[in-house]
Amino acid sequence: MKKLIIIMASIMVIFIALVVITNIQQKQNVEGNPFGKEKLHSETQKQLNDPLYQNIITPDQLKNDLAAGETKTIYFYSSTCPACKQTSPVVVPMAEDMNIDMELYNLEEFNEGWNDYGIRSTPTFIHFVDGQEVERLENYHQDSSVYSEWLEKVKETPSE
Repeated sequence: MKKLIIIMASIMVIFIALVVITNIQQKQNVEGNPFGKEKLHSETQKQLNDPLYQNIITPDQLKNDLAAGETKTIYFYSSTCPACKQTSPVVVPMAEDMNIDMELYNLEEFNEGWNDYGIRSTPTFIHFVDGQEVERLENYHQDSSVYSEWLEKVKETPSE
């Protein structure tokens, strides 16, 4: 009976230690993250050091910029979206090559963006001029020319 209690206690100690270590690692992983949050979805954590997901914008930043009448190109994505994971390696470098400052809004972390910007699916790209939406591209497109044509259109859209 004593051996059983010792074994059970050992298993519980190991389990508790694993939980504590996991929590400490998660806190270290999200420390100083661009989302300004203490807890992040595990898929978002995986993207923290990915060069495709560095130009992050938060809801407050976007609202302030749009209220100030700025021109913005925003890529609304979700870190759990398979279509976004296929789209990002195509569109992010494409925008960089075209000198378009495309900022990324993670709907997994900031789900208020779904309603705030009328997002129906991910990925969604919206170009704002003088704080107002002027162009939108929704959904995954296998043909990358759809993205390049949209980005060209955005690049040529004059600020009012």
